[in-house]
Amino acid sequence: MEIAFVIITILVITVFLYFVFRGKNNKWKIPKEAFPTRWRIILSQEVAFYNALSAEEKKRFEFKIQEFLLNCKITGIETQVNITDKLLVASSAIIPIFAFDNWRYSNIYEVLVYPSAFNEKFETNGSDKFIAGMVGTGYMEGKMILSKQALQHGFKNESDKNNTAIHEFVHLIDKSDGATDGIPSLLLEKQYAIPWIDLINKKIDEVYEGKTDINPYGGTNRAEFFSVVSEYFFERPKLLADKHTELYKLLEEIFDQDMKSKKLRKHNVEIGRNTPCPCGSGKKFKHCCGKTQT
Repeated sequence: MEIAFVIITILVITVFLYFVFRGKNNKWKIPKEAFPTRWRIILSQEVAFYNALSAEEKKRFEFKIQEFLLNCKITGIETQVNITDKLLVASSAIIPIFAFDNWRYSNIYEVLVYPSAFNEKFETNGSDKFIAGMVGTGYMEGKMILSKQALQHGFKNESDKNNTAIHEFVHLIDKSDGATDGIPSLLLEKQYAIPWIDLINKKIDEVYEGKTDINPYGGTNRAEFFSVVSEYFFERPKLLADKHTELYKLLEEIFDQDMKSKKLRKHNVEIGRNTPCPCGSGKKFKHCCGKTQT
């Protein structure tokens, strides 16, 4: 009887996944074309994380950006989505998993970009719109919704600890082991699991007691805490390391990145022929990527 129940359950899940993903091309695509110079300039001007990388690391980041965009559709809903928006979405996906060469987001195939915040019915009109991003479930499985305003704000404001798009992709990372519970089993080595859970519980208590600078939304549950402090880790790593040393160290273990040593900055000036090339080669733009600008 139990065996029959298991078989039926497997069949139901299989059928469900088939209908959810039937419109998705399951063949993973690998970039074959050179990274467009225009994209490199946009990353240099918009993404501080990219500028903190070495020349070799930038090449790897660019490859991952291309790979993500080949395998995940980005669709504007009641708004236009340009290449800058797409690169910001892709950067949000790549930043948390940058240290993991073989990571693939197998649990997402489309990001829907709304013009602004929305409500639980996915409506952007009315007074109850307060959601800036969410990972889809049920019939929305495999999709993510992001507010365009929140997406852009996450990369424009370098002094806060917030990045909605990174927050949502961390949820996907958390979810990749089958449970969205704030414990990313695929990234967290076993010896750190119990200390991580204990620290989450301790920090959530601090949120409730108002004794922390961590976004109060992190006190909702373990999953939200993980995503909230991940935003903090990637946006203001030095501040996190100073104020929450133990938390920073465990996040460093999870993401395998020493964020506090990175010089996070954006190139706000226009890149001209004689400015340093954004690829990090050390050459002038006109003698490097500027020769093959696309």
